[in-house]
Amino acid sequence: MNNKDQSSIVENIKSPHDLRRLDEAGLKTLCEEIRQIIISVVSQNGGHLASNLGTVELTVALLRVFGEKSDSIVWDVGHQSYTHKILTGRLKDIYTIRTEGGLSGFPKREESPYDAFDVGHSSTSISAAYGIAVAKQLTGDTSSTVAVIGDGALTGGLAFEGLNNVGKYKKNFIIVLNDNKMSISRNVGALARYLGGMRMSPKYLRLKSRVERVLSKTPVIGSPIRSLLRHSKSRMRNLVYKRTLFDDMGFVYYGPVDGHNIPELERAFNAAKNVNRPVLVHVVTVKGKGYSFAESDPKSFHGIGGFDIDTGEKISSRRDFSGVFGDNMVLMAEKNSRICAITAAMATGTGLVKFSKRFKDRFFDVGIAEEHAVTFACGLAAKGMIPVFAVYSTFLQRSIDQIIHDAAMQNLHIVLAVDRAGVVGTDGETHQGVFDVTLLNSVPNITIYSPCYFDELEFDLKAAAFKHGGVVVVRYPRGGQPYKPENYSCTDADYDMYGDLSSPFLLVTYGRLFAHACTAYEQMKSKGRGFAILKLNKIKPISDEAVKTASKYEKIHFFEEGMKSGGAADRFGEMLLEHGSVDGYSITAIDDEFIKQAQVERSLQILGLNYEAMITAAKDALGRKDNG
Repeated sequence: MNNKDQSSIVENIKSPHDLRRLDEAGLKTLCEEIRQIIISVVSQNGGHLASNLGTVELTVALLRVFGEKSDSIVWDVGHQSYTHKILTGRLKDIYTIRTEGGLSGFPKREESPYDAFDVGHSSTSISAAYGIAVAKQLTGDTSSTVAVIGDGALTGGLAFEGLNNVGKYKKNFIIVLNDNKMSISRNVGALARYLGGMRMSPKYLRLKSRVERVLSKTPVIGSPIRSLLRHSKSRMRNLVYKRTLFDDMGFVYYGPVDGHNIPELERAFNAAKNVNRPVLVHVVTVKGKGYSFAESDPKSFHGIGGFDIDTGEKISSRRDFSGVFGDNMVLMAEKNSRICAITAAMATGTGLVKFSKRFKDRFFDVGIAEEHAVTFACGLAAKGMIPVFAVYSTFLQRSIDQIIHDAAMQNLHIVLAVDRAGVVGTDGETHQGVFDVTLLNSVPNITIYSPCYFDELEFDLKAAAFKHGGVVVVRYPRGGQPYKPENYSCTDADYDMYGDLSSPFLLVTYGRLFAHACTAYEQMKSKGRGFAILKLNKIKPISDEAVKTASKYEKIHFFEEGMKSGGAADRFGEMLLEHGSVDGYSITAIDDEFIKQAQVERSLQILGLNYEAMITAAKDALGRKDNG
């Protein structure tokens, strides 16, 4: 295909089949165009930039070799799939990505037949792709199945469970290990060092290949010697036919391969496609490739809001809950040598960078391994340390068994700093932090705080670390501090009362929704009709005094930014029933649904959890005397 006459090559790519008509120069131009589109889209909508820029050539090569609709490419996490979306018929919609009603920032089966599996959390691709491959085998489908996993995601325990199971498979199955030396924070641990050693010594594969070619052409004795070298335990085997961890697990290993060299990638993929057993192709890429700001600082450009393309500066850099948490962790650690911080490859996102530099011996990045993080924290606590595990709510879900079995059952004192609690917005269904309260509410020996403001977060962290035993959860939302009335002061009490306490209507809530309740109250009060607000600061266990206070009101409405079933509002209702007063009690919470992507304020409006819904509830309870 002659590319010189094409004003935009990418516009002519309607499906992966069109990629096969491009020559090497055309492919290079295509990759440049794709990078410009991704940079433009993310600068406007926010999203994952560095990871997507690093997988452009890799995606092009994958789709040139495995581009049939029947082929299955399963992306791990899926935050690096923007190029995949562009090249599988979604170019015209790419500027809608991560917006309400637009494309998801992650693979979605409902979007395209080329999206083999819905993802959003790490380390799932090998298990899911293996299931797909076995299902194909059982139904006589001979198409290819490929799992693409990053070196960061490979630190997750689920990935190794998948590797262990796949290694015994007797059919073709391909894993592409995208090695960019990064997950979100820089990768740590033995596996990172192991892969680093492999990257630094690529010559052994060329030697291995040459030896095999020579022996395969040597009559009579060549084949036996080759077999001997493969299976011998001797030092000679290790010198000439060096094996990797993946060889020992049952995989044929190819690599390292330059992840930005399309012809080299295609040769590796075509070779892998023709092996009748599991194959691992080790690809080395540069995160942020093609955009200098992202290449030099891939951590900051991993998941990012809007930014200025020319300068790389973020459009919004206001103080947020993660930063306040990190600052307070430093202050607490300065005063108490038992304070330790743990992160699962999220030091930047959770605000622990300052702590990691100031207290290196008490900072632990365990990689993408939330289950291990909790049990590791339990070990620290068993010997008197005060471990604080900072984790996004959506990732905390992965460690529920460890929280129950290793922490709560032993009543060990660990602190879970749960970031991104509540609705998170444009990352969509896979990242909403709305399940943690429900999941933890039924577990004994757990205390849960849910602050609305920065100074409240400071109170709660100190209480979590020094006042309580057992598992203590401090959950806080994404972003900056919401509206705070001038006449409201945060306290360290279990609950606070605010508003017109003589009103017959009481609105109960906690966390960020308290700010909405205050806005609703002020708008109602300006028209002569106020109501009372009960703000729960500690939501597990709920203060019996708070329930006694609430029971004095004629009508009570609980607004909760979490799942209705098993949530704090459910428990509050049970306690009201125990006090013999449930008449007039109602709940607005998230009712048996997953929350789709939209801006946070828009999601709260859709869910009936914003100040407007609260005004409506107050008017209904007080009687609609007028339109005010």
